[in-house]
Amino acid sequence: MPRAGLSHDAVVRLAVEVVDEGGASGFADLTLAKVAAKAGVAAPSLYKHVGSLADLRRDVAVLAVRDLTAAGTAATVGRAGADALRALAEAWRRYAVEHPGRYAATQIGPDPDDPADAVAREVAAESVQVVVSMLRGFGLPDDRVIDAVRAVRSSVHGFVQLELGGGFRMREDVDRSFGVLLDMVVAGVAALAEPAAAGSPR
Repeated sequence: MPRAGLSHDAVVRLAVEVVDEGGASGFADLTLAKVAAKAGVAAPSLYKHVGSLADLRRDVAVLAVRDLTAAGTAATVGRAGADALRALAEAWRRYAVEHPGRYAATQIGPDPDDPADAVAREVAAESVQVVVSMLRGFGLPDDRVIDAVRAVRSSVHGFVQLELGGGFRMREDVDRSFGVLLDMVVAGVAALAEPAAAGSPR
């Protein structure tokens, strides 16, 4: 039965439901036909509210990034240094496990030159700023901050992707292994803050 009162926001929320129901591949498999079926309307009816599938995918990604940013912000409030880094990484992992489809949507980097990606760029910048603020607690020099952001993100993302994809089948505790990864990441970030790492004499 068609849903009354469809709007742009309602269509995006329905798309998020489709993404969630699709698991880890939910975002990649998102189509207007699936959203229309959930709304109980014909696919062409959605064009009253969204311009294209690309636009809808962008809107879902914006929502997902905002969700992940909020989770990271809440996790790091009142924390600093290694404690904040661990809390942020654990929040990312928890979000990915609970919302694998949405998490996949957060990994799509906005085009730096496309006007249509203006909101996505703004939301992505807010997400990065959470990480930057956390890393400031390590006393990193300015020219090492983005290196550290990328290293932290790629380390946690790599672990999460393997976990979601069933890549950890040995009997050893996965949570313990994640803790070891975070020990290594913390040590690496701390090393970047050392004078020698910044190119200055000890």
